Amino acid sequence: MFAGWDWASTTHDVTVISDGGTVVDHWAFPHTEAGLTAALIRLATHGAPAGLPVCIERSTGLVVARLLEAGRPVMPVHPTAFHAARPRWGASGAKSDPGDSYKLADYLRTDGHRLHRLAPADTELQELQALVRLRDDHVRARTVASNQFAALLDQHWPGPRHLFCSLTSAIALAFLTDYPTPRSAARLGQARMAAFCTRHAYRGGKPPSELLTRLRSAPTAPLGLPAEVLTTLVTAQVRLLVGLQATIAQLETAIKARLTTCSRAALLAGLPGVGSINLAQLLAEVGPILDRVTSAEQAAAECGAAPVTKESGKSRGFYFRWAANTRARKAITAFAHNSRLQSPWAAELYANARARGKRNPHATRIVARAWIRVIWACWHEATPYDPHHHPAAQRFAAA
Repeated sequence: MFAGWDWASTTHDVTVISDGGTVVDHWAFPHTEAGLTAALIRLATHGAPAGLPVCIERSTGLVVARLLEAGRPVMPVHPTAFHAARPRWGASGAKSDPGDSYKLADYLRTDGHRLHRLAPADTELQELQALVRLRDDHVRARTVASNQFAALLDQHWPGPRHLFCSLTSAIALAFLTDYPTPRSAARLGQARMAAFCTRHAYRGGKPPSELLTRLRSAPTAPLGLPAEVLTTLVTAQVRLLVGLQATIAQLETAIKARLTTCSRAALLAGLPGVGSINLAQLLAEVGPILDRVTSAEQAAAECGAAPVTKESGKSRGFYFRWAANTRARKAITAFAHNSRLQSPWAAELYANARARGKRNPHATRIVARAWIRVIWACWHEATPYDPHHHPAAQRFAAA
């Protein structure tokens, strides 16, 4: 028998069908502890866990974890692939949760050989993934808050916008804390600017006179908001950014501590140009893919580093792969970019791709795809990366 699980944030639908496609059972239940427990018990009445696989449109999450914990074979199907198969059940385009649960079960019955069974997640990688993803979320929130702050300053107080290297730097936020409005900075001179830079350990290399010139040469905003209102707005944005900076720093400390206890961190720690955070991203996002797939090329496809080939008759084209794990793609391409600055082999791959007319993102993905083959070998042979044992790098060095 086969089960299809149509999940949602509030309710779920499950359908169990026989080997011939006949509906054996169907029910809906709420997303509560009682509902999930009852659903697992009801599934157990249809046979042993190992003998009743479940098809679902996701590969992670609470429901998947509960199914794996119960010993159920979980066969995830990508929503895009499942959507493309819908016409086989009718051309009307009708959609309902009960209907989707039946279609998932029937898809598993007919195309189960195309799906890969999920294995329980590696606990170390799961913990690292939770930390890495929360940090990435906070970094995105910081970017949004920084853009909002920049827009606010451009409109009402342009002076500090480009005063320091970054609007999110500690010294820029400190300056805006002390001088939130043009009026508060009206009497700021070289002596006060020098004292401010000394107090906040300024390392930008610009003398106070040049900083003041930057501040004074910025466009002057017309009188609009009262100073008290602008102070409130600037202070609120500063507090938001300071808070985000603090949580990001805390998460990065926790990530680095977790890396020291991760048994497979040493496999990739020797990669050229990889830092602690990028190493954690590779382990957390690419690692589970390496555990699940059966070849390096499949891993490259899931990470979005391999193109999609479309061929018909005399035409043949290669296109960007949209259906990919975007977090894994970000992790591997960030590493590929850093590696070409440290590894002559990676730099040559990138340069050759650019010479063929590839744009920077495309050339970076080419380097990433090559590195995935290397990472695949390290991961599955349990051998830490060593440039002296990397045949391609050695051939390049000998040339």
